[in-house]
Formats: sequence, C-alpha cells, structure tokens
Amino acid sequence: MKSSKLATKTGIISAMDLKRTSTRVFYRFLFALCILMVLICLLPPLYVMLSSLKSVQEFYSIPPTIIPRSFEPYKIIDVWVKTNFGRHYINSLIMIAGCVASALVFNGMAGYTLAILKPRGYKIGFAVIMWSLMMPTVINIVPVMVNLTKIGLINSFLPLWLGYGANAFQVMLFKSFFESLPVSLVEAARIDGCTSLKIFTRIILPMSKPITMVITVLTVNSSWSDFLMPYLVLKDKKLMTVMVKIYDMANSHFPKDYQMVALLFAIVPPAIIFIFFSKYFTQGVSIGSVKG
Repeated sequence: MKSSKLATKTGIISAMDLKRTSTRVFYRFLFALCILMVLICLLPPLYVMLSSLKSVQEFYSIPPTIIPRSFEPYKIIDVWVKTNFGRHYINSLIMIAGCVASALVFNGMAGYTLAILKPRGYKIGFAVIMWSLMMPTVINIVPVMVNLTKIGLINSFLPLWLGYGANAFQVMLFKSFFESLPVSLVEAARIDGCTSLKIFTRIILPMSKPITMVITVLTVNSSWSDFLMPYLVLKDKKLMTVMVKIYDMANSHFPKDYQMVALLFAIVPPAIIFIFFSKYFTQGVSIGSVKG
C-alpha cells in the first residue's frame, strides 16, 4: 500500500525503480534538465523587465549588464503617458472579451454537436475540422482581407472576434471533454422536455468549468499576443492593440529603452493571468483527455 502511494507521487517512476542507482541518477538528470529549461525560458522576459528600467547610458553600454546598476522606474509612467498606452490596453481588452465569448459559444456548440447531438453526417464534419488543422493559416489571409474590405469590416473588432470562433483545436478539446460527461444526464434532460439548446446552456456548460477555463486561458493568451490580423484589420491608430502599438513604436522616434518598457507592458498581463489560472488549465486538459 505504501509503495503504491509512492508510485503515484513519483508518476511513471515507481518506488521500486527509485531504489536502483541508475534510475535515481536518470531521475535527477531529468529534474535538472527541466530546471535548466525553465531558466532558459525565463531569461528573455527577465532581461526585458530589468533592461526596461536601466538608464540610457547603461542600456547602450557594451558589454551589456544583466543586473542593472541604475534604476529609473519613472520611465514606466513616462512611456504610459506619452504613448497613451491605456487606450491600447482597452483596445486589447475589447478584442480579448469578444474573442473569448466567440470561442466559448461557437467552438463549444460545435464540440457539443459532434460529441452529444451527433446529427447525420457529423463524422464528415469532424473529418473536415481535422483536415483544417493541416492547412497553414497564412493561406487564408488574402481571401479573408478581400472579403472584409468588400463588406466594410475594416477597422472593426468583429472579424477578429469571429476568427476565434472557428478554431479546430478548441473544437477538439470541447468534443473530447463533452464525451467524458455522463450521457444519462443528457437523456434525463431530453425526457424532461429540454431542447438541445437548453441542454447545452443549462446542463453541459455548468458541468464544463475546467474546459471553459482552458479555452479562456488559451484564447486570452493567443488573442493578446496576436499581431498579424489586428495589424491588417485595425488600420486606425486609435484602435491599435498592444502588440500593434509596440510594432508602431519600433518604426517611430521612440528610443530602444522606451520600447523595452512597452514590451514590459505586454509581458506582465498574460503572465499574471496564467499564474492564477494554470491549475484550471492542467485540470481541464487531464479531464478532457480521459473518456468515461
């Protein structure tokens, strides 16, 4: 009993395996390798955060300093005011809110249709969705932009919102999770006279908090960092999102240390969101990957 608990805690390496010297060495090597990979991933954002608050002289010094000798926090307020960054934060939040709503509603209903309703020909629809995963996204840009220009949706957030409502990967996540829910609840709701829409809104969604949090985290992260489509669709400078504004600053008169501060503005929000919602991400993926 005790060894089984230890095996559960150690994952794929059991307590008996850890008694062997070669296994312990291999386990510690993997652990050290994971720590090294984490440090490598953290180094670029940490460098941006530290460099953004250096003085101009230290920022351009050669060789560059890792740990800053000078500290100028006033640059954060200076960049925020001069660039009107609050406006671009609001634009990004408007875009994110619409993208999350669109992803949850449309991708969720598509997954619900494939997993629960299963209408005639649903296997063909699922095959088409799977096939779309192999198509490069860039091949759709030209026809999409031509159509958006013809129907007058340039300088509108609507195309950006709807784009996130047609995500094949998220449809697959929803489908996998919905298939793990008890079918008896859906059948009981149908006996009680619930329509398919009511079953989705009153039965399925309330039971799908883990996967909805997963989709929310994924959509917030991808829509926040999205550059190409907002750059092509939102031509008005007043509608620029954070990522587009940073690109615009790189082509303007702003010095490099100010651009680093702007990068700091872009890094902090998604990092904070992931820290608070990472448990829902891991929980949702593990539940959505297991059926029954």
